[in-house]
Amino acid sequence: MRISGGKARGVELRVSKKSVHRPAMDRLRQGIFSSLGQTVVDARVCDLYAGTGSYGLEALSRSSGYCCFIELSRNACTMIKNNLRIVAKSMGEPTLIAKVIQGDAVKTVGQIDENYDIIFVDPPYDTITHSAPKLFDALDHALSDNGLVVFEMPGNLEIIPEGWILKKRLGKGNNQPTACLYKRA
Repeated sequence: MRISGGKARGVELRVSKKSVHRPAMDRLRQGIFSSLGQTVVDARVCDLYAGTGSYGLEALSRSSGYCCFIELSRNACTMIKNNLRIVAKSMGEPTLIAKVIQGDAVKTVGQIDENYDIIFVDPPYDTITHSAPKLFDALDHALSDNGLVVFEMPGNLEIIPEGWILKKRLGKGNNQPTACLYKRA
């Protein structure tokens, strides 16, 4: 898996062979960041269910101002920290302005005292239907006024929570990953 754009374009991310995470597909990530365009520049970003950290690392490569990675797995958090060093080095930076938090995504983002312009959400697919209502309540707490949620889910799921608008859906096919871009209503 590689960073697809920005200052670290082409940098290969380390992904543990023991990882149970499903990394975001390169083509879908490229489509998302193409749709986001300049909104990512200087944005405060959160990568929930971060896994490999690919969404947040891509945002940092494309000049976001800050990224908070939230991931439950200790091993994945270590992998994200290693990837942060790799991306920073590629960008010619000593470090990147980022934080890695080990914790449950819904609880942590709901309790954190920060607001984000873009929140990437890439949960295990089998938990989405059950966790979506609690998750969107927590996202409402953490999203800036004009913020955007980018939620990866299988194409056969249709989620439009009360108080939210589905602006755009990227990707196609019932059995393929898609990305839903949500704003508050």
